[in-house]
Amino acid sequence: MTLQEVLQSYSAGPTTGVFTDGGCQPNPGPGGWGYVHVVNGEIINQEHGYSPETTNNRMELTALIRAFTYLPSDADIEIHSDSQLCVKTVNEWAASWEKRGWKRSTGPIANLELVQELYALHKAKPRIRLCWIKAHNGWLWNEYADSLSTAWTRQQV
Repeated sequence: MTLQEVLQSYSAGPTTGVFTDGGCQPNPGPGGWGYVHVVNGEIINQEHGYSPETTNNRMELTALIRAFTYLPSDADIEIHSDSQLCVKTVNEWAASWEKRGWKRSTGPIANLELVQELYALHKAKPRIRLCWIKAHNGWLWNEYADSLSTAWTRQQV
């Protein structure tokens, strides 16, 4: 769905926050990421990108990294992601992994360099809250972020 189609089709959900998404088709394969920052329903900033060979998780992590990087250190805002894995990684697991020298008891941490970068950004900007939302839940800005992440499939990169 194009960005314009999303804007015409959806209206539900929060009107302020940062919404992220990432994925690839097939997985692994070519993929994209995107985020949109909105305040009171107005787009403040948006970005998206593409990778010719990647995974869904790498693109989800990249979208979050780019969103955290974009926001100022004193930002007090929620970032919404539909990746439970990414949200739990940052909010629940990364602190103990870091204490253990970036090791898990069950094996290596996938995409470690991206996880470390995201976790460092999260610690440096403590007023930014990372929240999980259900994918394709009909929220306007969640669907918009999804459309940004797939823009490469529509030659919009």
